[in-house]
Amino acid sequence: MADGADFAARAERAAGALRAEGARIEAARTLPADVVAALAREGFTRLCLPRSLGGPELHPAWLMRTLEALASGDGSAGWCAMIASTSGVLAAYLEPELAKLVYGSPEAISGGVFAPRGVAKRVAGGFRVTGRWAFASGCSHCSWLMGGCFVEGESGRETLAGGVPDIRLLLFPREEAKILDTWDVVGLAGTGSHDIEVRDLFVPEGRDVSLMADRPRERGALYAFPVFGLLGVGVAAVGLGVARRALEELSALACEKTPALGRRRLAERSLTQARVAEADAELAAARAGLAAAIDAAWSSAEAGAIPLRERAALRAAATFAARTGARVAASMYDLGGGSSIYRSSALQRCLRDTQVVKQHAMVGEGTYELAGRVLLGLDADASQL
Repeated sequence: MADGADFAARAERAAGALRAEGARIEAARTLPADVVAALAREGFTRLCLPRSLGGPELHPAWLMRTLEALASGDGSAGWCAMIASTSGVLAAYLEPELAKLVYGSPEAISGGVFAPRGVAKRVAGGFRVTGRWAFASGCSHCSWLMGGCFVEGESGRETLAGGVPDIRLLLFPREEAKILDTWDVVGLAGTGSHDIEVRDLFVPEGRDVSLMADRPRERGALYAFPVFGLLGVGVAAVGLGVARRALEELSALACEKTPALGRRRLAERSLTQARVAEADAELAAARAGLAAAIDAAWSSAEAGAIPLRERAALRAAATFAARTGARVAASMYDLGGGSSIYRSSALQRCLRDTQVVKQHAMVGEGTYELAGRVLLGLDADASQL
């Protein structure tokens, strides 16, 4: 756990520098090369990489704290670090030589999209892949990309037990994909989450992984931890970090600002005091709930099997945390009044960023329905829990 504390402490220090880069990151619509290099140099793009490849295999609780700290500096930077780090879990599934090829360099970054927007046809020695994937965060600074595909074999689309279609991630060098400039959005604008596309691309066998059916080769507890739960933790951590920034920004503003036609500073108003206290409590509760769900799942992962109810509780806690972050950022934006609306205000960017965070499928409202079915003892498709 010492390594985790070190990463979290370094992330807190990095947050200060990232705050100064916010306008530049947003204007570029992607992380500038020097910002990417700084994140990689600190290991923030490799947090989930196996120790066998020089990674820290970071405990998910420390992953949450590290990403939250980075996102409090800049939401887009925290998001890109989250995507790169969670994408590194794929290394645990690959043959050792291929894993070393993809992730062996300290500067190596992977990314991509799990959603099955591609089709992979089995051919001799591998696959022929065609697809276009939206939301490929940080794709321009990745060295390898991946895209989720339905697989077509000789007998048609391949399925898992129960007839659920298998989704395999196909891995390819960035140079083999076309990056389409599509990222013109309201929040997390600096993540460069463009579309990526390949057409009839040959991908050799072995560069494919099913997170739903395959077993990881690495035996660490991190790779027994639910993959989709881990991604949910990462998404939620970014939302919590940006919301924390909003609370800090409002608190600073409130101590300086006297609203128009008012005689008291914003901080001296009872409404401000109540809302700030409520926001602080909400964030603390969301963070604590997510940490408790992580600890429960981690203990089970160390024992070798995670009960379905714990996996459902983890996803629900991540969803609650991300959506709480969005509510807090919106509340702080409202309290800021007219000061919040200027592009020079971090409050408007925090509002926009958290609204985009909560749109991610891993923390969408539908997650509550799935988790609720499990908690109520009803049949549920648990393939993505």
